Amino acid sequence: MTFRTKTIRVVIADDQGMVRAGFAAFLNAQPDIEVVGEAADGAEAVARAEALQPDVVLMDIRMPGVDGIAATARIRTAKVLILTTFDLDEYVYAALRAGASGFLLKDASAAQLAEAVRVVAAGEALLSPRITRRLIAEFARLPRPSSRRRLDGITERETEVLKLVAQGLSNQEIARELVLSEQTVKTHIGRILAKLQLRDRAQAIVYAYEVGLVRPGS
Repeated sequence: MTFRTKTIRVVIADDQGMVRAGFAAFLNAQPDIEVVGEAADGAEAVARAEALQPDVVLMDIRMPGVDGIAATARIRTAKVLILTTFDLDEYVYAALRAGASGFLLKDASAAQLAEAVRVVAAGEALLSPRITRRLIAEFARLPRPSSRRRLDGITERETEVLKLVAQGLSNQEIARELVLSEQTVKTHIGRILAKLQLRDRAQAIVYAYEVGLVRPGS
């Protein structure tokens, strides 16, 4: 019996038509990815996401009218993969807070693009080491929270799992660290996201730093 892998549906949002065409041509050549729509600005990206219900929106940050960060905050039904450049790294923190699931440098290879879409569609956070360093530097500038009241809703074990997620550990590494099965770790993460009303792993990382559960350098 042959099993069909679920096709990942993608919307590409970028104000440059040639960029959209290039990304679409490569992604459509992948057996498990289909570009179902394109958008030239943030407002159109939000409309396409609502109408087409894609799994992933590939989102440029700088677009006319509604920019990529504002559009990301409005999209609730799809994962958002932000397109960035070295010059735009200052937007990383704002984009994560808006709900972005990951970042891809615009000079990434075609293979990296396809893999990034797959990773984000699977619910994982996609943060390159370079972007993560920028993010941690931004967290280091934030005032230290005086309490952790917002963590009262999760259990001690879930708090342990959240801390390890924020430190960048994979499910396999967390399972090994806490002597749990990977499925149990996945269950814990799902409960954490539900209880704290977070969209995905990337937002969980931001949350953990903001409430002081982990700190830069820890």
